[in-house]
Amino acid sequence: RNKMRLLLLLIICQCAISSIKTRSVSKPNMILLMADDLGIGDLGCYGNRTLRTPNIDRLAEEGVTLTQHIAASPLCTPSRAAFLTGRYPIRSGMAAFSRVGVFLFSASSGGLSSEEITFSKLLKQKGYATALIGKWHLGMNCESSNDFCHHPLSHGFDYFYGLPVTNLRDCKPGQGSVFLKGVQKDLVIPIQIAGIALMSLAIVQYIGLLKVPFQALGYFLLIITISLVVLIFFFYHFRHLNCFLMRDHQIIQQPLSYENLTQRLTKEAMQFIGRNTDTPFLLVLSYLHVHTALYASENFKGKSKHGLYGDAVEEMDWSVGQILDVLEKHNLSDKTLVYFTSDQGAHVEEITSAGEVHGGYNGIYKGGKSTNWEGGIRVPGLLRWPGVVQAGAYIDEPTSNMDIFPTIVKLADAQLPSDRIIDGHDLLPLLQGKVTRSKHEFLFHYCNAYLNAVRWHPGNSESVWKVFFFTPNFSPEDSNGCYDSHVCFCHGGFITRHDPPLLFDLSRDPEEKVPLTPETESRFYDVLRVVHQAVDNHTRTLQAVPNQLSWDNLLWKPWLQLCCTSLFQSCYCDYESGGSPLQVHLG
Repeated sequence: RNKMRLLLLLIICQCAISSIKTRSVSKPNMILLMADDLGIGDLGCYGNRTLRTPNIDRLAEEGVTLTQHIAASPLCTPSRAAFLTGRYPIRSGMAAFSRVGVFLFSASSGGLSSEEITFSKLLKQKGYATALIGKWHLGMNCESSNDFCHHPLSHGFDYFYGLPVTNLRDCKPGQGSVFLKGVQKDLVIPIQIAGIALMSLAIVQYIGLLKVPFQALGYFLLIITISLVVLIFFFYHFRHLNCFLMRDHQIIQQPLSYENLTQRLTKEAMQFIGRNTDTPFLLVLSYLHVHTALYASENFKGKSKHGLYGDAVEEMDWSVGQILDVLEKHNLSDKTLVYFTSDQGAHVEEITSAGEVHGGYNGIYKGGKSTNWEGGIRVPGLLRWPGVVQAGAYIDEPTSNMDIFPTIVKLADAQLPSDRIIDGHDLLPLLQGKVTRSKHEFLFHYCNAYLNAVRWHPGNSESVWKVFFFTPNFSPEDSNGCYDSHVCFCHGGFITRHDPPLLFDLSRDPEEKVPLTPETESRFYDVLRVVHQAVDNHTRTLQAVPNQLSWDNLLWKPWLQLCCTSLFQSCYCDYESGGSPLQVHLG
């Protein structure tokens, strides 16, 4: 009889546990933490022994570590578009055919199209409170300075506090410029040619060899003068025009102040959690760390072993700890899925004019940001959900930042869109140990809009093949990046095409040191044949969409400029310390 009672008690307990798990899996809170330009080798849980990241490491200890987690692009704008939509950026028009692959100005007209469906839109429809805090970098306006067609609030977020574009060296006085080298290289020669042409016309006019109407000369001179004035005005005021902080549709600090900035972002995130303890919520906390310009508050400055970069990493780790602590304070830890990643790998070319390294560490992996070598796309992938996701587990299967879309949409009991291809796959079966293989047999690696490489993980093999159709030309040649141009580019003289393509087996050569050949790999041509067929199948699924990163959509348009005062007052305001923020208007 006692045995029967004990058995009955065990059955009741098991049912109760199952019931708890079933309830907890339905509509959990979601916190998605995204670093900027963080190297996979910068974290303790991925092998770093000199930077202190105990809070991020805690996510690994209490959750799952993805060791082959891949960003859909090695650049900020397209990677974040893929993250939000679960689709390759080529499908949404967020992949450039030109050299510039990201938005640089707040008054550009390109951005994430309203036709795209983000996970925030779907979760909001299911009753979630939604917030984006930090960096956006997916556009702002289309036709006027207040249509906000690309704004976070137009993509399913209830609340936005952060930067509409990105953090740049030009945003912080004394940190140099990302534009200066490009301006010198690309504009000096055209200006010299225009000057020589103008002087030549004046000379031939003077000596009578050719009659040139003075009116034509005047117009020519006027056009050049106006162009130079606009260019000088724009770059002189770049910080005010592009580096500002918004709350929803209002500018609250222009230009941005870096003082205690991470603390402010963290406080906003904690307050959002505190306001929604009884409501399912989605929080995307998109850190400015560790994109240059680097910064750290006084509590962290000079405390790490790796200069200002290390200080920034350790401050970000502190922020993650604050988020985890506030979940515990409100008894929300067991009801919340927490995800930590980076939008792409570390920017290895970030070195100051004084020689200080301002880029991160990609561990054993080759290359970095802007390349599809593993150092540019293999990023941290940590997921914690106590009682639901395995604790302390490592998964070495190919996964993608696009997988977050279907994973959280399904957890929110929302329906995946049926009118478009979703390239991500639900991670939960993998995270719970119900399956051991990723659904990604192929992953396609784009360099801007150009298909650069393909990863193939056959279902009947441990191999992870990677095929490169072209590779960037590193400069200097024996370096690990494109130091002469600050980033690597995707076409023309900046790349070397390969025929046959380069082939690696990442399971044997994760550092991509030695390309395989028909002599060293008997399956060489079989692998290429399968990959070429996969490329054909993938290409047939692509549809023509407006190019959001065309030159027309990238260029600065004065009529789209957000300004809290007026252009003639240098767009200056600071309402962070109190007072009512002004409505945004065009000066």
